[in-house]
Amino acid sequence: MSVRKLKPITPGQRFKVVNGFDAITADKPEKSLLAPLKKSGGRNSQGKMTMRHRGGGHKRRYRVIDFKRDRFDADAEVKSIQYDPNRTAFIALVQYADGEKRYIIAQNGLQVGQKIVSGESAAPEIGNAMPLSQIPLGTVISCIELRPGQGAVMARSAGTFAQLMAKDGKYVTIKLPSGETRMILATCMATIGAISNSDHQLLVSGKAGRSRWLGRRPRTRPVVMNPVDHPMGGGEGRSSGGHPRSRNGIPAKGYRTRSLTKDSNRFIVERRKK
Repeated sequence: MSVRKLKPITPGQRFKVVNGFDAITADKPEKSLLAPLKKSGGRNSQGKMTMRHRGGGHKRRYRVIDFKRDRFDADAEVKSIQYDPNRTAFIALVQYADGEKRYIIAQNGLQVGQKIVSGESAAPEIGNAMPLSQIPLGTVISCIELRPGQGAVMARSAGTFAQLMAKDGKYVTIKLPSGETRMILATCMATIGAISNSDHQLLVSGKAGRSRWLGRRPRTRPVVMNPVDHPMGGGEGRSSGGHPRSRNGIPAKGYRTRSLTKDSNRFIVERRKK
């Protein structure tokens, strides 16, 4: 994977850094795995805006991803690595022996023609999905379930990975990308390897218009608002805005909002870094 810096032939390209897409092997998605994706513009079912700064953007179609990897002990061949506009990671099109095709999140180093498998008998190799109880200690993993059969919910973004630290009875201890160390049931599934497209964090959009293409509308800074609009608004001249806080008064930059009585607190061994 690599990134490309463009020649500054236009103002929008002067600082632009784009993905080299070296790992991509196909430019057309699998039609049978596409689903319509309707834009909400940040509105709920009543038509009221519940999320600001959303709207517009290029039309997309959803790629149906297999997060459960529930075809156990069945080999699948990687047919192509593809771009997915709905996520930062690349996706892989895999085909089973009976002809069924599925999309999975592509791990770093996954190659076209490679055979992958999921289940307890799988080997701990890149792209294989296994129960946490069968994965060797210290292994780099991603696409981790939080509850058995739920499907992958953790470590799914570009370049992210977790590490298996310890096993103790029916629980295993995992160090997550945030730095948090947490216990998870050993029967949960995870995939071997880090997520693809690790250079995503190096990209530079170059111009405001690319944010609009992604469906993001302009955001007004709180310090330039009036006091009626935001707690950080008002003041004479360029005031600092006071303590950083959200529109409804909740402090930002380090204030912890997690409930002290949340049931899953007992599974957290070490909190994430501040």
